[in-house]
Amino acid sequence: MGFCSSDEHRRFLELCPQIERYIVDAGIILIKLWLEVSKEEQERRFGARIDDPMRQWKLSPMDLESYRRWYDYSRARDLMLKATNSKHAPWTIVRSDDKRRARLNCIAHLLETIPFRKISRDKVRLPKRSDKGRYNDQTSLRGLKSVLARY
Repeated sequence: MGFCSSDEHRRFLELCPQIERYIVDAGIILIKLWLEVSKEEQERRFGARIDDPMRQWKLSPMDLESYRRWYDYSRARDLMLKATNSKHAPWTIVRSDDKRRARLNCIAHLLETIPFRKISRDKVRLPKRSDKGRYNDQTSLRGLKSVLARY
């Protein structure tokens, strides 16, 4: 697509795992998800966008080019996944033909991946309310417009 030169792309793929190592070594949990959509589902989604005037805005010139160059993009994906998949920062593939299931699977994966420990907290108690400056604070609201209490 011309976003960078071949040398810049190669350099990125070389540096990316090193930078990810620095991130992980700094104690940051790095989770990499690849949302994988099939050719058939991409075609269905794009077709639905073309046919629906309310969703046409979702279809960019970049989307149309990606459709045309499916195998070029797939090869670039394969190269990127191979170069940047590492023990310290692995890729996780999310099958995304079904958006709802994909979202739920992502949430479940994130919750399983991020360590959780219960934090003990002191019991919360309401303090005694001060009577200093006491007055009927509801009187000032009389005569003002309120939402009708229907329920």
